[in-house]
Amino acid sequence: MKKFVSNNPEELKKIAKDLAVNLMSRSRLDIGGGALVLALTGDLGSGKTTFAQAFAGTLGVKEKVKSPTFIIFRKSKIIPLLAGQNSKFRCFYHFDVYRINSEKEILNLGWEEIISNPKNIVLVEWADKIEKILPKNSIKINFKHLKGDKREMEIT
Repeated sequence: MKKFVSNNPEELKKIAKDLAVNLMSRSRLDIGGGALVLALTGDLGSGKTTFAQAFAGTLGVKEKVKSPTFIIFRKSKIIPLLAGQNSKFRCFYHFDVYRINSEKEILNLGWEEIISNPKNIVLVEWADKIEKILPKNSIKINFKHLKGDKREMEIT
């Protein structure tokens, strides 16, 4: 478990960028095969979307990343920006499951196929709502809103 504290949105974005670079350099075998899944939890306004935007941008996602609250998920191509980035990753899926009522809704969207593909990176906001169907090797990141712009992230 690692804890990070950011004092402002720029520091939060740097943490996300550093994590993206670190994860892109790892072999899929290091984390058990299948998609690389990041499970984000935390209260409204705790930094999940800001983190997602910086993380996706570092992967090379060209589209503007915004929470897909009403459409549940967006799929984007990964275009490596940094020399040496792991080119095995091809697609970034950004899920926002805030509005869902059951895991079944996500399963009906092709969830199993998405998370079984080792060329995918999947980031899920409000992941606690689908905890039962998250892969066991998901990287869990809990966000806490401290005072002002200060945020705490706990990664397990």
